[in-house]
Amino acid sequence: MADVEGRVAWRFSAFVASVCILAVAAQAQPSRIILLRHAEKANAYKLCGVGGRRADALAAQYLGKGATKSLFAAGQAPAAFLGVTLHALETITPAAQTWGLPVIDYSVVPGENDNEGDDAKEEQVARRTQEAAQDLLSKPEFKGKIVVISWEHKHIANKKLEQDTTLRQLLGLAGVKGVPDTWPGDNYDYFWIIDYAPSKSTPSGFAMVKQAFAKPYDDLPSNDWTDKEQSKTAEKDNCKE
Repeated sequence: MADVEGRVAWRFSAFVASVCILAVAAQAQPSRIILLRHAEKANAYKLCGVGGRRADALAAQYLGKGATKSLFAAGQAPAAFLGVTLHALETITPAAQTWGLPVIDYSVVPGENDNEGDDAKEEQVARRTQEAAQDLLSKPEFKGKIVVISWEHKHIANKKLEQDTTLRQLLGLAGVKGVPDTWPGDNYDYFWIIDYAPSKSTPSGFAMVKQAFAKPYDDLPSNDWTDKEQSKTAEKDNCKE
């Protein structure tokens, strides 16, 4: 009974949190959010070899200072890097370091018996997701800036989850044309680029950019959005979804 009451209370708090986020969203938000899933993982604690190389490739070719295929225009720089879980932290730390920035970590640390379907863990990630969204849309240090976020895929977008526990919902993307309702479990290969006009809570632009790495990282997985097959490189490295 206590467990049921706790879940009801948590769902109510999730609803209240979403209302609060929407209330502050028109006051302050970044000009652009670059959102990506964490790289391929070996277990609950660390990335696999392919994931580690993806983290290095992201820094060298897309997200790091002086990246060869930079997502930042000339004169632009990220104001912050945000992450959740150890996988997300490991994914964007190489890029953040090139800018001399720490990763703002909304920590969800795995327990001894951690597993993907654990309800307690899922609720913890959901709460951290709400906290991050509220910070993004309210804190003055992010207003009008570019912010990079690496997150857990189920809490980027998943139509099966409770309402207002994914970034798709919390950042106002649910009503934007072309935004997928679910991030596929076997896809690590895209950026979501989200633009906001000043004082507008609904994104003014959305684009999906595929990660297509050049040498020496051209052997990394680069699947299309609906492609359900992992690369042979990832399979040989025993990476897990």
